[in-house]
Amino acid sequence: MMTDWGPVIAAVVLFIVLSPGLLFQLPARTRVIEFGNMYTSGISILVHAILFFAILTILVIAVGVHVRVG
Repeated sequence: MMTDWGPVIAAVVLFIVLSPGLLFQLPARTRVIEFGNMYTSGISILVHAILFFAILTILVIAVGVHVRVG
């Protein structure tokens, strides 16, 4: 049985990279974007969730990321 780990790996990496405040926050408190401030807000969580969904959808459906194990 072959297992496709591509979508799982892509989702985990994107979750880490797109965590609001870790690498960047969009929108920030005083500017449009801030880097490494470790703060978050409700609107930035919504923006990062939309970015996460859009990029993951593009990677899984359009590009077709596959890592097959088994």
